[in-house]
Amino acid sequence: RYVASELATDIAVTVGDVKFYLHKFPLLSKSACLQKLVASGNEQNCDEVQISDIPGGSVVFEICAKFCYGMTVNLNAYNVFATRCAAEYLGMYETIEKGNLIYKIDIFLNSSIVHSWKDSIIVLQTTKSLSPLSDELKVAGLCVDAIATNACIDVSKVDWSYTYNRKKLPEENGNDPNFNGVKSRPVPKDWWVEDLCELEIDLYKRVIMSIKTKGIQSHEVIGEALKAYSYRRLPGFSKGVIHSRDVGKYRSTVDTIVWLLPAETGSVSCSFLFKLLKAAIIVDSGEMAREQLVRQIGQQLEEASLNDLLMRAAEREDVMYDVDMVKKIVNKFLMQDRNAEYESEENEVQEIQRSGILTDASKLIVAKLIDAYLAEIAKDPNLPLSKFVDLAETVSCISQPTHNGIYRAIDMYLKEHPWISKSERKRICKLMDCKKLSADACMHAVQNERLPLRVVIQVLFFEQLRGAAATSSGTSTPDLPKSLKNPNGGSHGSSRSAPTNPEEDWDSVSATEELKALKTEL
Repeated sequence: RYVASELATDIAVTVGDVKFYLHKFPLLSKSACLQKLVASGNEQNCDEVQISDIPGGSVVFEICAKFCYGMTVNLNAYNVFATRCAAEYLGMYETIEKGNLIYKIDIFLNSSIVHSWKDSIIVLQTTKSLSPLSDELKVAGLCVDAIATNACIDVSKVDWSYTYNRKKLPEENGNDPNFNGVKSRPVPKDWWVEDLCELEIDLYKRVIMSIKTKGIQSHEVIGEALKAYSYRRLPGFSKGVIHSRDVGKYRSTVDTIVWLLPAETGSVSCSFLFKLLKAAIIVDSGEMAREQLVRQIGQQLEEASLNDLLMRAAEREDVMYDVDMVKKIVNKFLMQDRNAEYESEENEVQEIQRSGILTDASKLIVAKLIDAYLAEIAKDPNLPLSKFVDLAETVSCISQPTHNGIYRAIDMYLKEHPWISKSERKRICKLMDCKKLSADACMHAVQNERLPLRVVIQVLFFEQLRGAAATSSGTSTPDLPKSLKNPNGGSHGSSRSAPTNPEEDWDSVSATEELKALKTEL
């Protein structure tokens, strides 16, 4: 490359694969680095200088050379940081000449870049390739603070043009015939979340941390930002998977998102937390990240759906679903009540009121959810009885008005595992209270050949007592249907209480009464 001049060039500067034929005077008047290189070359009678490691390469060196010649240089968000690094490399300081390139670039950064939402993000992105210098020159920190400050300003001062990644509104495209030139839609508090998804995870972490430190944005908005980033940066996240041949490269992203999650309950949805947990398992995140997700899910488990709970087990496992993980989550949910009871005992005089105390409604919802989950996992032929029973017993402390849900799950398990022994059938049936079955469930149970005979007799007996009580009170029991109800069409169940008739109580009903009840019902 040559400079247009009538004077003959007196120095050749090689940068990478490009050789620049230039003049010593304009270069040496502004660059301390070139002064040293040329002085060293003069001692060896050489007019060529080699520069191999200048930031930005030959393109950015040309910008610096043009500045030395007094030519107009075009700086923008895409090249300003690399030019700043190159100027630092070349030693273009104020001590060499007043108004040098470093001074000019710093003014441009502070007066223009940091006041532009879009340019601040672009410059921050460009610092990634030159990360050691970005912190040394404090450019990355400058951009992070500028972005965080802009994200926290009052929405009344935000123009929609800030959000350059969002889809334009009809009136902005000129497609709205009713648009009169006045902005009618208010700017939402999370207007900035989509734009930050352009950042790599380490830069994104710094920006979110800066926003959180300012203490202006709510934890719900922070949660929305993390949700948007997860959906953008983790392929397949919306379906609870990671679509990639190398899932390990997403471990840092998942771990960082988990680390950035606000501690406040409700900052993100329970469904989102479950997706994060599934992703953490897939990318093999550390135990600390998984434990944090289990704890936060447990704090809002009543918001979960059956699909959330259906987490696939590891490939090395024989079972289909990760039942142990669900049990951990349920235990975390119930632990809130135990913690509240402990605090109440420690503070008997002062009543303890906190959000962690579970309501009866939330406990009923969770127990109903576990009923549905048990019915679903019961279809797995490899599911051990112990896993089924252990999970069912975990929520047995929750008092329930009906046990239709657990009956449906038990029946499904017996149907898919016809080979289990008599003692195992007896064990699984102890999970339900026959007195808490509805009339339709009782009608199905008494004709269910998969149930042990003693259970059938118990159902008949308690149904007889119910009928007798109804007759004595002047009410009538519901007419039993002529055909059996399909158990799969029944309720997924309300939650349930601990079994009130364990094995030792079953024998309290005399054989005479059982036979009498059986004959009456038949």
